[in-house]
Amino acid sequence: MYRYDEFDERIVRERAAQFRAQVGRRLDGSLTEEEFTPLRLMNGLYLQLHAYMLRVAIPYGTLDSRQMRQLAMIADKWDRGFGHLTTRQNIQYNWPKLQDTPDILDALADVGMHAIQTSGNCIRNVTADHFAGVAADEIEDPRPTAELIRQWSILHPEFSFLPRKFKIAVTGAAEDRAAVAVHDIGIRIVRSEAGELGYKVLVGGGLGRTPFIGKTIRDFLPKADLLAYLEAIMRVYNLEGRRDNKYKARIKILVHEIGTAPFIARVEEEFAKLDGPSVNADLEEVARIAAYFAPPDYETLPAASAVFDAARAQDPAFDRFAATNLFPHRVPGYTAITVSAKPIGAPPGDLTSDRMRALADLAERYSLDELRITHVQNVVLPHVKLDDVPAVWVALVEAGLETANAGLITDIISCPGMDYCKLATARSIPIAQEISKVFADAERQREIGPLGIKISGCINACGHHHVGSIGILGLDKAGVENYQITLGGDPGEGASLGERLGPGIDGDEVPAAIERIVDVYLGLRTGPGETFIDTVRRVGLDPFKPALQLPEAIRAAA
Repeated sequence: MYRYDEFDERIVRERAAQFRAQVGRRLDGSLTEEEFTPLRLMNGLYLQLHAYMLRVAIPYGTLDSRQMRQLAMIADKWDRGFGHLTTRQNIQYNWPKLQDTPDILDALADVGMHAIQTSGNCIRNVTADHFAGVAADEIEDPRPTAELIRQWSILHPEFSFLPRKFKIAVTGAAEDRAAVAVHDIGIRIVRSEAGELGYKVLVGGGLGRTPFIGKTIRDFLPKADLLAYLEAIMRVYNLEGRRDNKYKARIKILVHEIGTAPFIARVEEEFAKLDGPSVNADLEEVARIAAYFAPPDYETLPAASAVFDAARAQDPAFDRFAATNLFPHRVPGYTAITVSAKPIGAPPGDLTSDRMRALADLAERYSLDELRITHVQNVVLPHVKLDDVPAVWVALVEAGLETANAGLITDIISCPGMDYCKLATARSIPIAQEISKVFADAERQREIGPLGIKISGCINACGHHHVGSIGILGLDKAGVENYQITLGGDPGEGASLGERLGPGIDGDEVPAAIERIVDVYLGLRTGPGETFIDTVRRVGLDPFKPALQLPEAIRAAA
């Protein structure tokens, strides 16, 4: 994983010192809140419904045990003992005091972390596949590319005040686990017919009030041209993106309004004007960055583990965990473990400081001192020997992190909703908690199979509801929380936006409605191998529409 050099360290320390002075001027009244707002946003500090919220950058979700322990310390000293994992592979604190935020930034800098560009109209934290470097279907580890983009974009003078926020994701695998199609720029590492590695570039994806799937603007871009091509895209957006209406300011609206072909023509024209060698990273710099992501020192192990197999045979709970939360590793004898931050009935994505420390200990002892934050608000231990999985499981049980639901119906993505966010129009977290209770039975979850529920508390779609197999959008309807249900969304390889199932329903009706939708699916699927999204695509929405009605109405209609 990447380690900050002296240049990185100086930038982070200088930014922390600058912000300390800015906070001081806000506290003594020298700065009004209006004057202070753009300054705090550049440092990841929001003013939410009840308090400030600080979002900490975790580039492409990768961190080590020392950093995780520091995050736990910050949670205890300056927050309320927990942090919240986000869909940009970051972590945020919901209760810091303004006067404490400079100390928090200094504490982050002590372990090579910061909050720069986690908010504001700039290029945000670059995300990547959380199984990067270990997945067997990977063409190339996407993290060196993500790190190159991070270094290019951090404090870029031309792109610090864009028309709107900007998000980039990178994947290097056959299966898209980074949701690149719903980003402003999505990058896929591909191989040409001649065997050359390069990039497929998508632009104009995004969710919110006007969701779009990204459009491919280059099927193959040579690796050496990446930064110049990104610069061309950003220049076109910066010059032509709308600044008169924030709801139409994202690059997806620009692509939609002028058309994909004209947008491509503009980018290619700008790209041709650029002096590529002066923008693109030189080969030595690319090699320097890539060296930080060289495979760790794995042991030579047999592909199977008698210890692991015996533990599965002896303990049904461990067997369920192994079946759902383990991911095949490219190195024989190893696995990657998804640790769910979605215990049944708990707020999705929250990690207490004690659990952060437990994860840090496990990473240090069993995962070559590395952890990953996923865009689905979980944590991955990427380098665990199969022989060690039973011991890891015991430790997870002790920490309350043993939930065996990765990718299942209770592995719910949820935005903070009205519990924290001043933009929200409805609650998200309590709805997610109640749904998880309805489907608490582990065997029932396994019978249902892969099914992603995503919940947003407003049309800004921070919970990614548009691309949920089941999406839930909370809105205000004449002072009452009302929830729209969509089906058929997919953030991955076959990216698609969900379609609205019918009229909105009251919040207390949502869990039962989801249960009825699932029952319809179980009755319609051709067998256990047909997933929920496959069934929806095969039969359409009509068979599911009666599930939104209350049971009395269903009986009356029958």
